[in-house]
Amino acid sequence: MNELERLAGNVIVCGFGGVEAPATVQRWLSEESVAGLILFKRNIDSLDQAAALITSCTTGGDRAHPILVCVDQEGGRVARFSEPVLRLPPMRTLAAAGDTQLTRDAAEVLGRQLRAIGINLDFAPVLDVDTNPDNPVIGDRAFGCTPDVVIKHALAFADGLHDGGVLSCGKHFPGHGDTDLDSHLALPTLRHDRARLDEVELRPFRAAAQRLPSVMTAHVVFEAVDANAPATMSPTAIGKLLRQDLGFDGAVFSDDLEMKAVTERYSIEEAGVLAIEAGCDLLLVCSDLEAAARVRETLATEAGRNVPFRARLTEARSRADALRRRVHDLPPAVPLRNALDSAEARSVTERLQRLEREPVDVLS
Repeated sequence: MNELERLAGNVIVCGFGGVEAPATVQRWLSEESVAGLILFKRNIDSLDQAAALITSCTTGGDRAHPILVCVDQEGGRVARFSEPVLRLPPMRTLAAAGDTQLTRDAAEVLGRQLRAIGINLDFAPVLDVDTNPDNPVIGDRAFGCTPDVVIKHALAFADGLHDGGVLSCGKHFPGHGDTDLDSHLALPTLRHDRARLDEVELRPFRAAAQRLPSVMTAHVVFEAVDANAPATMSPTAIGKLLRQDLGFDGAVFSDDLEMKAVTERYSIEEAGVLAIEAGCDLLLVCSDLEAAARVRETLATEAGRNVPFRARLTEARSRADALRRRVHDLPPAVPLRNALDSAEARSVTERLQRLEREPVDVLS
C-alpha cells in the first residue's frame, strides 16, 4: 500500500456483516489502512463474542494511533447492544425526568460498559431538536422539543460517556429534528431561514462546539445554508457554518455514505470526494467493504492529481488522528464483569426502572 492509499484509508471507518471480522478488515486494521470500524447488531451474538471480535481487530500490527471502535448506542430504539448492557429508555423519556445528573450517571455507566467490551466511540448524543411530530427518524431519539432541554441533557450525556471511557459524537449537524423524511431512504430538505436555524437547530451544536470531540453530519439539504447539496457535501455547511461560525475544531464524521439520500444522487466514490472537499474528516461506509475499498482508491487517486484536495485530505487525516489519540486520555477499561455488575450500574438501573414505572409526560 502506497503513501496516498494509506492517507486515504486513514479517513475511513468501515463496517461488515457477520460475527467474525473478515480477513480483509483484519488486514486493513493491522496495516492501519483504515481509521476504524463500526459495529451493528449483525456483528453481535454475545458480549464475550463482541469483545473477542474487537480484540481480534485491534491487537497486532504496528499502529501509530488507537483504532476507532464505534457503535450507535443511544438508548431506546437505537441500541446495538442489549442487556446485560445498561438498557436506556428513549432520550426524550430520560430527559423528561428533568434530572441531568441521572442523564450523566446513566451515560457514564453505559460508557464504562462499552469501554469494557472494547468500544471507544459512541455515536451519541443526538443534538437534534424534535420539532416535527411527523419526523420518521428522530422523534423520541431527541432529548426534547426545545433547544434548552436538548443542550442540558445532551451535554450531560456526553460528559458521562467521557467519564466512562468513551468518546462522544454529536449528531446530526446542522439538525435533523424537523425533517419529514428519513435520510436512510430519501434526501430531506429543510426550508427554514437562517434566523430560525440559529434559534432552534443550531443552538445545541453551538453549545457543544467546545465540549464534544466529534460531530456527525446530516444528509439533509438546508436551503438557507446551501440549497444545492446536503450538509455532508456542503463546504458552506461544514467549512463556514460549523468551523467558522460555530467554532468547532474537532473531527467531523459523515453519516453513512451508503444511505439512499446519498446513493440515489451520487456514486459512493463521488460522495467520498465531495464529503472530504466539504470538510468531513472521517467517512462512514457501514456495510460494503468493496465500496470502502473503492472510496479509498478514489480518494488516493484524486489526491495524486489534485494538490488542493491532497492538502484537504491531509488535514482530514490530521483531525482523524487527533481524535484517535484522544482515546489515550480516556479512563481505562475495567473488566467487563465489573462494569456490568457494579454498585453504580445497579443504582442507575434502579433509578431508570423507577422512571419507567412513573413516567413524566414532558415533551419540551
